[in-house]
Amino acid sequence: MKQIIDYTFYLVTCPSISKKGNLFDVKNAVDAGCKIVQYREKNKTTNEMIKEAKKIKEICKKKALLIIDDRIDVALAVGADGVHIGQDDISIETARMLLGKEKIIGLTVHNLKESIDAEKKGVDYIGLAPIFATETKQDSGAPCGPDLITEIRKKVNLPIIAVGGIKKENVNEVISKGADGVVAVSAVLDSNDIFSEVSKFIKIIKEVKGK
Repeated sequence: MKQIIDYTFYLVTCPSISKKGNLFDVKNAVDAGCKIVQYREKNKTTNEMIKEAKKIKEICKKKALLIIDDRIDVALAVGADGVHIGQDDISIETARMLLGKEKIIGLTVHNLKESIDAEKKGVDYIGLAPIFATETKQDSGAPCGPDLITEIRKKVNLPIIAVGGIKKENVNEVISKGADGVVAVSAVLDSNDIFSEVSKFIKIIKEVKGK
């Protein structure tokens, strides 16, 4: 049986925004209480990714789960806790076959149909994106709006992670609509105090959830 995962604040690395590097960002986020980290890297070689992912795994050790974006080979090489894939990436069935039953598989979804399909295929959580307009990911598409969270929540039992344009000013609404957690890339990595920003997000989310 898989462990219960705390998705409250889900950190996704982004070297193009990071001011002091992925390792600094991850350490500060984890120290602030972030329990799940996704290593997302598009410009390094496989060997470079494995080396950095191993360092991130050490930072996360016993404190946070490490998810690798897209790259199942990297996830297997470093013994990560799972992977996150998109609609056009490797199939859920193949990912599960390669990773095994115990690893976490997350999937990006954009609408109700994809969310329902994701649950049928056995993913562990869905990342609904983009909720609001975002410039972090250029191909993210038109925002779906927070009301879709409520619609999906009625039909799907998977944890829902809200992604795209999430800020402290709108995170209250996103959680109130039914999201289990959020990814806030620019709002955190573009700040001068990542520890403080992550702490604030977690505080707001827990207050909304009544914890």
